[in-house]
Amino acid sequence: ATALIVSGCGKSEKEVKVGEKQNAGEKSGKSLTVIVSDSKVNWLGKKVTGQHNGTIKVAKGEVMVDNGKVTGGKIEIDMKTIVNEDLKDEESNKKLVGHLSSADFFDVEKFPTSKIEITKVEELKDPAKPNVNSRVTGNLTMKDVTKSITFPAEIKIENGVITVKADFDIDRTDWNIKYGSGKFFDNLGDKMINDKFNLNLTIVAK
Repeated sequence: ATALIVSGCGKSEKEVKVGEKQNAGEKSGKSLTVIVSDSKVNWLGKKVTGQHNGTIKVAKGEVMVDNGKVTGGKIEIDMKTIVNEDLKDEESNKKLVGHLSSADFFDVEKFPTSKIEITKVEELKDPAKPNVNSRVTGNLTMKDVTKSITFPAEIKIENGVITVKADFDIDRTDWNIKYGSGKFFDNLGDKMINDKFNLNLTIVAK
């Protein structure tokens, strides 16, 4: 992951707008298949005593394109492929991944996939942010909760290949992932885990 989570009270430009699930409706255009070997999800989480980062694999997906513009899409993420990249001790690494996979966090046995369904894409033109040209809205499902999120993204279409890159922070408690959250538990001390974690996505389709 390339971005740090902002732990202060101010708004981060990587923060997403979260709302109730939106109706996706029928999307026009051609369906492009997500190339899972070229697509990836990087994650970064922070706690009082440090941080951890890693990856999760994209399982499958499609992106709808009409007249050179993205109109929709569905991305499925395989939650059983959570990997930690910063812990070099094998036992510690396995323990962390096991905890993230447990019911305390993503409960991957019960909820093996997370999904993003794109409902709207708006063009952005901000000279101050040359790597962001779109505002994407979509339904994010984690565990048994689906919320609409809106986040900045860079979308490129070249030679029939579409690349979507996005880097944003979400509050895990919006999806009922409350373990170690200062919002719900008192006297956590250095056991407290930040509610916000970072997702850095690259989705390639053709």
